[in-house]
Amino acid sequence: MPRLPRAITLADPPDRRRALRRRRRAETATAWAYLSPAVVVVLGLSIVPVVWSLLLSFQASDLVTPSRWVGVDNYRALAQDPNFSQAVRNTLLYTVLYVPLSLLGGLLLALALNQRIRLVGSYRTLIFVPFVLSATAQGVLFSFILDPEFGAANSVLHHLGVSPQGFLTDPGQALLVLVAVTLWSGTGFCVVVYLAALQDVPQSLVEAARLDGAGRLHLLRHVTLPTLTPVTVFLLLWQIIQSLQVFDLVYVTTKGGPLGSTTVIVYFIWEQAFKNATAGYGASAAYVLAVALGLAAGIVRLARRRERPRTEGAR
Repeated sequence: MPRLPRAITLADPPDRRRALRRRRRAETATAWAYLSPAVVVVLGLSIVPVVWSLLLSFQASDLVTPSRWVGVDNYRALAQDPNFSQAVRNTLLYTVLYVPLSLLGGLLLALALNQRIRLVGSYRTLIFVPFVLSATAQGVLFSFILDPEFGAANSVLHHLGVSPQGFLTDPGQALLVLVAVTLWSGTGFCVVVYLAALQDVPQSLVEAARLDGAGRLHLLRHVTLPTLTPVTVFLLLWQIIQSLQVFDLVYVTTKGGPLGSTTVIVYFIWEQAFKNATAGYGASAAYVLAVALGLAAGIVRLARRRERPRTEGAR
């Protein structure tokens, strides 16, 4: 069989190569000219403040007078500060109560609203509307409703023959009331996400399970919940991050009181940095929170990776 002639390639002349390099440089310069505003914004609003606050956590500073380097003394003081310990306990209690209840409530409501019922669109909208409201608006609204003297809640309890409650002014009730208020607004987000995920449950699996005689509980346990696992992991991580960073609602309603029963970590950070003028001490508390958020995300991802082989093996 005769061989085909080889293609003859000619090297680019030096002038053409230089022209190509100049063109690439011009394109690169143009691209950076368009990207530079976004890069400046990212550096100025994220990276620079993170580095600056990290350095600030090792200093004694009030953001006005010259700061003084103190090393890890701020972190040592945090370990011995009873107010910080109380803030950590309040935040953990808030998270332990809010996260599971919001996920469970969101799942149950999503399962109910996934049925073909009359006016289901209106019900979905009513459940999601509280999530759209800002935490500040929620705080103002419930401050009026739960006012111990003139609030509507105590007025209803009075007509029912129940003694008036302190709600946000009672140290034993304030944090629980804040959890309830956040559930009223935050559960709507879980409902919407779960509703979207329920649309992706394979109908072939549902029909096959029904042909095998599976009831509703078996369908929920062996078909629906395994399909919703990735969404549940996402919501778990999202709700943990949101609960650890709660601030607006506390600031508007209780301002950390009564008797520090609702002082959470972010409110403690704000109080130390801007109210007590100890910005370095507040920055150290902020980095303790940042480490806690990183650990929470890492634990959830690790659990997800360990669960994935089991799920694949079960299939």
